[in-house]
Amino acid sequence: MPAHRRLTPIRIPFLLICALVAGSAFASIANAGADPTTDERAFAAEVAKAGGPSEASVLATLADVKVQQSILDAIARPAEATKPWRDYRPIFVTQKRIDDGIAFYRANRALLDRTSEQFGVPPEVIVAIIGVETSYGRNTGKYRVLDALGTLAFHYPPRAPFFRGELKQLFLLGDGHLAVPLDELRGSYAGAMGWGQFMPTSIAKWAKDGDGDGHIDLWGSLPDITGSVANYFREHGWEPGQPVAVRAQPATDAREINPKGSEPVYPLQQMEAWGYAPLERIDAQTASTLLKLDGERGPEYWLTFRNFYVITRYNKSPMYSLSVWQLAQAIAAGVASPASP
Repeated sequence: MPAHRRLTPIRIPFLLICALVAGSAFASIANAGADPTTDERAFAAEVAKAGGPSEASVLATLADVKVQQSILDAIARPAEATKPWRDYRPIFVTQKRIDDGIAFYRANRALLDRTSEQFGVPPEVIVAIIGVETSYGRNTGKYRVLDALGTLAFHYPPRAPFFRGELKQLFLLGDGHLAVPLDELRGSYAGAMGWGQFMPTSIAKWAKDGDGDGHIDLWGSLPDITGSVANYFREHGWEPGQPVAVRAQPATDAREINPKGSEPVYPLQQMEAWGYAPLERIDAQTASTLLKLDGERGPEYWLTFRNFYVITRYNKSPMYSLSVWQLAQAIAAGVASPASP
């Protein structure tokens, strides 16, 4: 799902934080269905002022939100925050996901080739995103989006501002912009929707009506789905024909580097001078950075580039981005091989 923000740790004992959040959530759940809170009234006024439904309509919708503890539990334990690369990778880069991706690519080759040409994003990357996010549309989420966003916007203090913004955007999208009414939308525990798992703000900014029917259907229209994913990458700076990530061989005296993010800030020749040799030929002036992960056989060193950073705009985890890239490479290789299923 496109970019989720993370909180900066503060010096409060973890168990105390859990107790406070759980207590707040429990109290909120217990009060669900009661008269609107001050926060809900302020939110409804904000939506109406921004051009959305009336305050009364928003409050009536919020009154129908079912707050769910399972949503609060899920948001507290994302795989990116709890698993090392050696355990994270096998979740997404599996033989079944590769084989299914090859089949999906071949079944939709004409559409994918047109979409790739239009947006400048490789077909295998579009397919890999859909594969990682929803197993090619088989698992788009079981939660009603209003329940997910309502739960997190008003009952999960650590990220309430973010989810309140997403809930506001959902109201501003309106029924006419989407393929089904707002109260029928279903998605992930975080409110992400469709085969590409777009949040409401991503739909508003980057989703495309690929089939020209006047609606954006991220569940049932492959032109809308593939075009939206490809446009997301284009608008975030994808560079056609440029590298994504390559393995690096560190020298025994390689300089210790601990980048704080995935944005490429060092020319590749600088990385080589510091002792990190790419295992593929890349232009020495290409902007890069270093990624170190705990692999199955010990530390893995990767040199990552602008296009890798673009994948992290979809999801901030570098492990997510590397999984997408490795799945994409395996799919492309399979499609090119006449012996693949």
